[in-house]
Amino acid sequence: MAPINILTVNLHMGFNLLNRRFVLPELREAIRGVSADVVFLQEVLGEHAYHARRHANWPQGPQYEFLADALWPQYAYGRNAVYPHGHHGNALLSKFTIASHENRDVSVHGHEERGLLHCVLRLPETGREVHTLCVHLGLRESHRRRQLGLLCGIVTDEIPADAPLIVAGDFNDWRVRGHRLMRDCGLMEAFEQTHGRVARTFPSRWPMLPVDRIYLRNARLLDARVLSSRPWSHLSDHVPLLARIEA
Repeated sequence: MAPINILTVNLHMGFNLLNRRFVLPELREAIRGVSADVVFLQEVLGEHAYHARRHANWPQGPQYEFLADALWPQYAYGRNAVYPHGHHGNALLSKFTIASHENRDVSVHGHEERGLLHCVLRLPETGREVHTLCVHLGLRESHRRRQLGLLCGIVTDEIPADAPLIVAGDFNDWRVRGHRLMRDCGLMEAFEQTHGRVARTFPSRWPMLPVDRIYLRNARLLDARVLSSRPWSHLSDHVPLLARIEA
């Protein structure tokens, strides 16, 4: 089986760092340019009537469909936040068959809506199943602890112990305090393995805070990179992470 390229990026709903420009078409070209097989997306809009009226180049359908286009024939969306003019959440784009998907609500009642998008991919040739969890956790540490506990419960109770697993996204854990819990449920962080520390990804123009992660279990890591140069430094408010694995 050929190596698998994994990309994770917080889309910031298709706007640049200070929300001054709508950059989704540029993001699509940038994502295409890295030859990713599986793309983990956070803060992707399913619908936004207000922005659609304001921007002439707003896509006709959901942002994840616009990004998938003809390159990623399979995609899944987990709606997390719903408001009068639209909704947003996490999404996964895949060149492999998505055998199943489920969005798990991990919101803390009365606060920001958050979710974990669990997909099962079926690899060609071997038919092997790879589990993925696209993650966007809360801004408060107490909320993240609870959400990581729910995540580890899914990993421990619902995903076969010998199955390849990729957990990627925006953990909002700039103090790296949830790292031990992830290790305790058998997950290793890609950048810590290759570079000795987790990657700094926020804010995009001068990345200082390590908020985005790629965790792996039962997968061999070949390479891991932060995409912090142009055009990525001028798209979104996070820079993406790219990893190459064998599963």
